[in-house]
Amino acid sequence: MTVAAILRHKGHEIASVSPTDKISAVAAKLAEWRIGAVLVRDTADQLLGIVSERDIVRCLAREGAACLEMSAAQLMTRLLHTVTSSTTTDQAMSVMTASRVRHLPVLDGDELVGMISIGDVVKAQLEEQAQEVDSLKAYVAGSV
Repeated sequence: MTVAAILRHKGHEIASVSPTDKISAVAAKLAEWRIGAVLVRDTADQLLGIVSERDIVRCLAREGAACLEMSAAQLMTRLLHTVTSSTTTDQAMSVMTASRVRHLPVLDGDELVGMISIGDVVKAQLEEQAQEVDSLKAYVAGSV
């Protein structure tokens, strides 16, 4: 299964914030959308970075309430690990594991087409395994 299949099921909607948005607004968006990370994009929709729940928690532990007044640009992770629509779920999982990240922006060329989470990848892999099991059961039942 590929990332394109995940996006067909999940959709291509992308949560993002401005680099000038305060972390309090970023946290509100994460809560509103019930997600674990948002992309940071400028006014030209150029991808600048990502802010995750983990980033916010670590900042709160380090800076206290002052963290909530910081900007997304101050807190975001700039080094982004990305995948393409043709990346397999196994490859995406390998990138996430090796990079210790839970979210991957999906780029086709220079175009941002979506974002997947580790939950999306695990769900896709479980669905794929269930289909394989059903196929094997049908094969065995038909050959007996």
